[in-house]
Amino acid sequence: MKKFKMLLSAFLLCLTTMTYAAKVDTLQVASTAMGKTYKAAVVLPNSYAKSKTAFPVMYLLHGAYGHFSDWLKNTPNKKLIHNLADQYNMIIVMPEGETFSFYIDSPVNKESQFETFVTQEVIQKVDKTYKTIANKTGRVITGLSMGGHGALYLSARHPELFCAAGSMSGAVDMSTMLNRDSSAQIVKLMQPVFGDKSGNTELYEQNSVLRMADKLKSNKLPLIIDCGVDDFLIEPNRELHRRLVYNKVDHDYTERPGAHTWDYWENSLPYHVLFFNKILARNQVTVKK
Repeated sequence: MKKFKMLLSAFLLCLTTMTYAAKVDTLQVASTAMGKTYKAAVVLPNSYAKSKTAFPVMYLLHGAYGHFSDWLKNTPNKKLIHNLADQYNMIIVMPEGETFSFYIDSPVNKESQFETFVTQEVIQKVDKTYKTIANKTGRVITGLSMGGHGALYLSARHPELFCAAGSMSGAVDMSTMLNRDSSAQIVKLMQPVFGDKSGNTELYEQNSVLRMADKLKSNKLPLIIDCGVDDFLIEPNRELHRRLVYNKVDHDYTERPGAHTWDYWENSLPYHVLFFNKILARNQVTVKK
């Protein structure tokens, strides 16, 4: 009997934890720009269901070779995103960015328009579907690798949408990829974005965040950027940091032990969310527990 009560107590505790844990939705987002429908993962904090308050939103972008569910599947702690949503009472949205879109609008392919997709179609769908703070004071964006480039790129080009942005191990100089041993593979993967000009280094440089230091300065958005010291992208990130310092752009830059790995990004993301939470609090849009 005693053993049964212990098992029952454990079961009820588990049930309670499941009941009050953050909820994950898979949102279908129709893209008029690309003529297809993509998915986005949406994590709602456990306080969301019973609250009438509008919540701030963090857009979290995945990296190259990946898809919208990466942040939920690939971190060593599979509850990382759930826990952060609960801890900071924010909605976390992870949109599809395809394997090599770099979150830009392709100049040659109408089926690869991911700048438009994220900044217009995803945000609009999320704001219509959920109780969100539907303006820049309650909206932030960050991502890893290709997603780090995407977060800085999109926020630089659309400062009216976000109040802060970040990058983890960001591919901030797209041309760096062409210098790797697998450059032929990179050119092939970039065909949907740049077409026959996918081997043109200048085209990569034109779309790189490194070229946007002046834009990042004029927008005056708070930025958080970090990269592992053993990451193959460390030098472009250092160069971006130097350019931002030269332009007197206020930003938080950190180098930590680690490489281009999920262990590194799992450690990095909580720092980004803490950074964003301070800005959201300053904007008076955080949700009290």
